[in-house]
Amino acid sequence: MRTEDFGGQDICYERAMRVLVQRVSEAEVQIGDEVAASIDRGLVVFVCAMGDDGEAEAAYLARKVARLRVFADEAGKTNLSLAEVGGAVLLVSQFTLAAEWRKGNRPGFSKAAGPQTGEALYEHFCHRLRAEGIPVETGQFGALMAVSLVNDGPFTIWMDTDAD
Repeated sequence: MRTEDFGGQDICYERAMRVLVQRVSEAEVQIGDEVAASIDRGLVVFVCAMGDDGEAEAAYLARKVARLRVFADEAGKTNLSLAEVGGAVLLVSQFTLAAEWRKGNRPGFSKAAGPQTGEALYEHFCHRLRAEGIPVETGQFGALMAVSLVNDGPFTIWMDTDAD
């Protein structure tokens, strides 16, 4: 177990909330025949709460995503954050990031948080991003969604609260 002080809050790394972040020039989520949410320049963030995760993990990752410097400055260096480029986040719940795939050929998802906990942590993650001043659009927790995006780069980062 490893702990880290993050803005006056100790984060325990026994848990492993996961996010997959993609820098995009545009993205949208459709539910059925309707566009539920869309963004232009920004980040698509797929988020998965694991069974033992809590609000501390969600807050930690939201703060890291909000401050992630993955946008180019005038010199072409990735030095700018979402706020600095006027970007937004399209937040999508995705329990499949908890896939256990090493045994057999059909992945299992038993390490993902249950629906009630998962939704609460997804909402907390969203709230914490907005508290950082980031515009956030969302899919619908638990819905079957079609996500369309144009990955800018491509630029994709896996983030979690695991100690590795």
